[in-house]
Amino acid sequence: MFDLPVGLPSELVPLSWLIGVWEGSGVLEYKIGDESVSRTFGHRISFSHDGLPHLNYSSYTWLEPAGPSDTAAPETDAAGTDAAAGMDAASEADASLPTPPSARTDASAGTHAASGTAASGTDASGTDASGTDASGTAAAGTAASGTDASGTDASGTDGTAGTDASAGTHAASGTHAAASAEARASILPPEMLSDERIPLVTETGYWRLSRHQGDGDPGPGMLPGTGERPFTSAAAVETLRNRDGGFDIEVTLVHPGGVAELYLGQVKGPRIDLATDAVLRTAGAKPYAAATRLYGLVDNHLLWAWDIAALGQDLRTHASGRLARVE
Repeated sequence: MFDLPVGLPSELVPLSWLIGVWEGSGVLEYKIGDESVSRTFGHRISFSHDGLPHLNYSSYTWLEPAGPSDTAAPETDAAGTDAAAGMDAASEADASLPTPPSARTDASAGTHAASGTAASGTDASGTDASGTDASGTAAAGTAASGTDASGTDASGTDGTAGTDASAGTHAASGTHAAASAEARASILPPEMLSDERIPLVTETGYWRLSRHQGDGDPGPGMLPGTGERPFTSAAAVETLRNRDGGFDIEVTLVHPGGVAELYLGQVKGPRIDLATDAVLRTAGAKPYAAATRLYGLVDNHLLWAWDIAALGQDLRTHASGRLARVE
C-alpha cells in the first residue's frame, strides 16, 4: 500500500506512484550493425520531491560480473523476445497497463535477463560465424589427433577416421565456449570483464506535468513568483487532463557524457510513455539522436524500457529492467 507523502503538491498526484527508491536489475541489448552487445546490469533510481511541483530524479547503474553469456553475437535478439513475452504476461495480469506496440523490449527483461542474455550470448549462429562450426572444428580436431605428413589419414583406416571425427566433434564443443569468451573480449574492453560490480552510467533530471508557467511560478533564474501558485487543488489539476484521460508531462534528463534530453509524453494511471522532443549534445559527446521510454507499475514493481537511436543506428531496442521499491 502506497501512501501519499505529506506536503505533496497537487500537481504531483498523477506521478506519485513513482516516488521512492527502486532497485533491481535489467538487460542491455543493443545491435550495432551486425553485432549485438548484451550485458546484465544492476539499477537503482530515486524519485523525490521538495515541495515544488516537480519530481527530482536520479539513476545509477552498474555492470554485474561478466559471465560466459555476456557476448557480442551477430543476428540475435533473444533479450528483446524474452522481454516482450514477459510484459505481455504482466499486462494480462494488469489490464490497466497494456503493452504498447512500440515497446518490444519492455521492462520485464530484468526478470528474464539471465535467459535472454544466455540465449544471445551462446547461440549456434554466433559461434558458427566465428569459424568454429562442427565441420570446421572436426577438421581441425582430425589434424590435431596425431595426423601428420606421413599420410595416416590417407591410409583409409576407417577406425582412425572415426576416432578423429569424434575428437573433432568433442573439440567443437570445447571451442564453442572458447569462441564465446574470445568474442566477448573482442567487443568489451578488459575492464568490463571483471568479477566485480563496475559503475556504468548515471543520469539526473526533473519530471513534471506539462503546462504554461504563470506569474505565480518562480523563475526565470531565481526570480520569485509574483502571485499565488496555480494548480494547488485537485480540482484545478483535473483541468489539465488531456483528451486521452491522462496528463501531458515533460521530462528533462542530463547525462554526464555531454547529452541532455527533453522528453514529452503522458502519464495515464500507472503507465508513462515518453519520446524525445529535443536532444542536445556537446562537441565531444557520442552520437545520440533520439529515444523513447516506457514506465509501468505492474505487481508493485516498476518496469521500464528504453529504446535509442545512437551511433548511426535507427531507433531500436536498448535496455529494460524490473525494479522493486526499497525505500
